[in-house]
Amino acid sequence: MVEIGDRNCTIVTEFILLGLSDVPELRVFLSLLFLLIYGVTVWGNLGMIALIQVSPRLHTPMYFFLSHLSLVDFCYSTITVPKMLVNIINKDKAISFLGCMVQFYLFCAYGITEVCLLAVMAYDRFVAICSPLLYMVTMSQKLRIVLVSSCYLYGTVCSLIHLCLVLEIPSYRSNVINHFFCDLPPLLSLACSDVSVNELLVFIGASFIEILTIVIILTSYLFILITILRMRSAEGRHKAFSTCASHLTAIVVLQGAILFTYCRPSSGNNEDADKVATVFYTVVIPMLNPLIYSLRNKDVKEGFKGVVSSKMFSWRIFQSGG
Repeated sequence: MVEIGDRNCTIVTEFILLGLSDVPELRVFLSLLFLLIYGVTVWGNLGMIALIQVSPRLHTPMYFFLSHLSLVDFCYSTITVPKMLVNIINKDKAISFLGCMVQFYLFCAYGITEVCLLAVMAYDRFVAICSPLLYMVTMSQKLRIVLVSSCYLYGTVCSLIHLCLVLEIPSYRSNVINHFFCDLPPLLSLACSDVSVNELLVFIGASFIEILTIVIILTSYLFILITILRMRSAEGRHKAFSTCASHLTAIVVLQGAILFTYCRPSSGNNEDADKVATVFYTVVIPMLNPLIYSLRNKDVKEGFKGVVSSKMFSWRIFQSGG
C-alpha cells in the first residue's frame, strides 16, 4: 500500500481476504468441505451440459436454457471457490488489485446473468404449459438465442458500470477485506472517498433486477398454476408440477440470498451474516442446481440412461469387432 496522507488513506496495490473464519482448527474441515462441494459443482454442471448436448431427447428449449444456467453456475463458482480454497490453506491471503477487480467484475456479470436466466426459464415454462401446441413455434431457436444473449449482455453491462465506478475510488482506509472474495459492498466499506453514488446504484440496480425478475416469475407461475388446476389428467398435473418444482426451488434459494445481501441499506449490513448468505449463492447453489434439475426430472434421468446404454452398446460392438 502507498500512503497518500489524509485520514490514513492509501493507494492500494493488493487486498487481503480474511476469508470465512480465522479459527485454525477449522482450516482442514473447511478446505475439505468446499473442495468436495466444488468437485460436485464442476462434475454436475459440466456433466449436465454434456448430457444435454449428446442426448437427442433433451434438445428442447427448456434444456437449452438449462445448459446455459449450468455454464453460468460453473463459471460463477470457479471465479470464487478455488481462490477461497487457496486462502484457507495458505497463510498468504493476498490478491492483487487487478485480480480483485477482475474477480468482482466476472462475479457480478455471471450473478446478474443467472438471475435473468431464471426469469427466462420461468417464461419458458409458462409457454410450455399454457400453450403446449405452440411451444416449439413460440420458443424458436432465434428467440432462444435473443433471450440468452440479452441475459449475458445485461449482466456484462451492469457489471461494467459498477466496475468503472469502483475504479474511480482513489484510495482506501485499509486493504483488508472481511470476506472470502472481492465483492462490492465490502470494497465500498473500505473507501476513503464518498461512495454514496456507488451504494445507491447497487441498491437500485439489485432492487430493479430483483423486482423485474420476480414479477416475471410470479406472473408466469400464476398462469401456470391456473392452467394446471384446469387440467383433467392427474398425470398431466403431476408432470407439470414436477417440472416447475425444480425451477421454483432454485429461484427461492437464489433470490432469497441476493435480496438479503444487496437489497438492504448499507448501514444495516452485518458482515458475518452477509458472508453466510454469500456462501449460499456462490458455493452451494451452483452445486444444488444440477442436482435439483436431475433428481426431480424424468427427462434428464431417461436421457442419462439412454446415453449410458448407447455407450455400452457401442463398446460391445467394438469389443466383438476386435
